[in-house]
Amino acid sequence: MGKLTNFKRSLWVFHASGGSCNACDIEIIASLTPRYDVERFGIKLVGSPRHADVLLVTGAIPRDFADKLRRIYEQMPDPKAVVVVGNCGTTGGVFYDSYNIAGPIDEIIPVDVYVPGCPPRPEAIIDGVVKAWLKIEKLEKELEGKKE
Repeated sequence: MGKLTNFKRSLWVFHASGGSCNACDIEIIASLTPRYDVERFGIKLVGSPRHADVLLVTGAIPRDFADKLRRIYEQMPDPKAVVVVGNCGTTGGVFYDSYNIAGPIDEIIPVDVYVPGCPPRPEAIIDGVVKAWLKIEKLEKELEGKKE
């Protein structure tokens, strides 16, 4: 894994749950509790996608939520990254090929990091967010290169 060097501020994360059983959501919340305490690393959960650097998405996405997920993604400022948490968001899981599922999340919005598991452990979720952090650093370097 690379070294975090360029991103010189806290990483703000927005969580969108699209029809999950809440197991992945509970594991995300577990990463915020004192046992893992991701805020000590500067990773903070925010209430608006307009302030977020990373979008955490859980669950198989129903057709009526797909447009809302696209709008959430478009509201985020660049550079941004998307992390899919759990098997349902990655492949559809047990809901694969269901009539009301819009498909895996990568068919709706671009995905940068997949965190497999049903549900994945908080350590895996934190690892996925750090991988997204590295991607954002790389994108930010590219943006700085274009300005010069």
